[in-house]
Amino acid sequence: MPANAPWTKYVAIGDSFSEGLADPDPTTPNRFIGWADRLAHQLAAVAADRVDLQYANLAIRGRKLGAILDVQLEAALLLQPDLVSLVGGGNDILRPGVDLDELAARIEVAVERIRATGADVLLVTPTDPRGAPLIGLTRGRMAIHTANLHSIARRQQAHLTDLWGRAEFSDWGVWAEDRIHLTPRGHHLVMLAALEALGVQHTLPHVELVAPREVTTGQALRGHASWARHYLGPWLNRRMTGRSSGDGLKPKLPVLTRIDASKAVPGY
Repeated sequence: MPANAPWTKYVAIGDSFSEGLADPDPTTPNRFIGWADRLAHQLAAVAADRVDLQYANLAIRGRKLGAILDVQLEAALLLQPDLVSLVGGGNDILRPGVDLDELAARIEVAVERIRATGADVLLVTPTDPRGAPLIGLTRGRMAIHTANLHSIARRQQAHLTDLWGRAEFSDWGVWAEDRIHLTPRGHHLVMLAALEALGVQHTLPHVELVAPREVTTGQALRGHASWARHYLGPWLNRRMTGRSSGDGLKPKLPVLTRIDASKAVPGY
């Protein structure tokens, strides 16, 4: 499908990244917006004079790749989309024993299945976790995963949103307090990168980088301690007890829903 094509059915599948965690919806308690919702709205706005865009978001926080492909992908294909964003594997990569080759192979099979229906696929690479506490330890694995996604996108003619090395994501101002999920501004930046990857022209303004706030050593240490207490500890507890942050949750938008491009999306 050519750039700026008027997609009619967009389905997002994945984990907390695509669910939109840390980008709260001010109109609905405990619901998040996120880059995929923002992308759907912008795609609808661009094609408003030609087609109506319907959108579903099946992503659920905490999901590993197996659950995304075994459950969400099957549900997505039943909706007969012409655009699917597939982002998964991040929760697997946090596990030291992850098999990156198997991860890539499963993603490629999934992309091939979607492409066989005639639909376009949008993949998204990780950001570079250099300097991030704990997550920074996975930098080598994240880099290999990014390289694998580039190869998959090339072979399967998928669109690739490459976030690795983008300077804006080295700004801690785009990251939430948990240092894992993006703020509304961060999700907006991903949406802009996704539009670029899809070849969609738009009139949205460029987002200027924000100068990092200087902190003292004492402030940094107190910040690390607070983060460990409020976020690292609970995450480790879930790991040790076999629980997930997404247990019991259902997709926020499981059916295709028409996007009203005239309604503004909350800013950042």
